[in-house]
Amino acid sequence: MKEEMFAELVASVREGGAILRGETSPARTFVMNKLDIKCIREGYKLSQGQFASLLGISISTLRNWEQGRRTPEGPARVLLQVAAKHPDALWDAVRTAILQKPSGA
Repeated sequence: MKEEMFAELVASVREGGAILRGETSPARTFVMNKLDIKCIREGYKLSQGQFASLLGISISTLRNWEQGRRTPEGPARVLLQVAAKHPDALWDAVRTAILQKPSGA
């Protein structure tokens, strides 16, 4: 690794540490609005079990999200945002996946 690149990497790590310690503010932040997962599910008119199955998650995970004990992150959060804003897209994706499932699976 070239010395200049290594120096940039070290500076970046130090800056990250300073941000974590509260010594400096991050250059940018992102605010994520809280998802009302129960409301999303009720919009689909599905039970917890049905909605969990639709999303490919366990019912206990869904319950934890709905009751605020856990918060969906990463791809699960994005999937829920799509479910909230574009229900037809979610139904289309699930329907396609079911139709493509090999027999005997």
